Amino acid sequence: MPNFQHIGIIGGGAWGTALAAVAARAGRAVSLWAREEEVVASIRAARENKRFLPGIALDPVIAASSDAAALGACDVILLAMPAQHFRALAADFAGCLSAAAPLVVCAKGIELESGALMSEVARDVMGDRPLAVLSGPTFAPEVAHGLPSAVTLASNDGALGEAVAAALGSATFRPYLSDDMIGAQIGGALKNVMAIAAGIAIGRGLGENARAAIMTRGFAEMVRLALASGARLETLAGLSGLGDLVLTCSSAQSRNYSLGQALGEGDELQRILGVRDSVAEGVTSAPAVVALGNRLAVDLPIASAVDAVLHQGAAIDDTIATLLARPFRPEF
Repeated sequence: MPNFQHIGIIGGGAWGTALAAVAARAGRAVSLWAREEEVVASIRAARENKRFLPGIALDPVIAASSDAAALGACDVILLAMPAQHFRALAADFAGCLSAAAPLVVCAKGIELESGALMSEVARDVMGDRPLAVLSGPTFAPEVAHGLPSAVTLASNDGALGEAVAAALGSATFRPYLSDDMIGAQIGGALKNVMAIAAGIAIGRGLGENARAAIMTRGFAEMVRLALASGARLETLAGLSGLGDLVLTCSSAQSRNYSLGQALGEGDELQRILGVRDSVAEGVTSAPAVVALGNRLAVDLPIASAVDAVLHQGAAIDDTIATLLARPFRPEF
């Protein structure tokens, strides 16, 4: 089994920084790449990512840089960049990394232009390297603070999964191993779309029963799409599916839920996005999810409704009325 002692992370946002804190807490050397010079300067001078993860002290072992070459000696690379920037950044790094360094996809989403999962984009751009996917119910500030969290760590290479778990795992960051990378990624992408739907329902004053219905029927959509894509049911019932869905649909800490709630209260999408520094992946994942569902002939009424509101000018109240007018059907 490989022994990973030097962890490289591409992406200096809240999640990439939280993963750097996880790796440092596990006793590893950490090299964190960030595009923003202000983030690099903040981590170096104040041991804090003041822009994306303020108020959390970072271990001095975390070395921040905006130079891709700084990750060249790392044993394993965590890919924590936003899904829609994943391909371009992966291409930038493809020639800078050690040829022996495996990749761990930590981004949640589906590429809008191609409909590809992030693992597929990684292989397309960075070659046939050993690959794993890390996903699950994780708010970055809680992970960075060292509060208890559990994730799915999926890989077709069992030894790689065990090695990454050993490198990152601790009493408060617990990876559970799987070999279903497709299921882990479908769950991570769809839960963001469902969180927007749940936020809209609460923001519109539809109540907690409506939120529970969206979560449950949204889970059914997640399962249908995952199974049609070649995943396994138990993966969706685990941390990277149901676990992440429950977390993201239940808390205003979720970027996607809070965006949906603001929409439900009458705010406009462009204004919400304009005042935020962080990325709500569900906004761009929604049309990609719907396109994938259409390609696989999978019925996704909630995801389609979210896409219609976000990108097709559909009125929220009319869209809700259309969902509520759907014919009654068996639950399973």
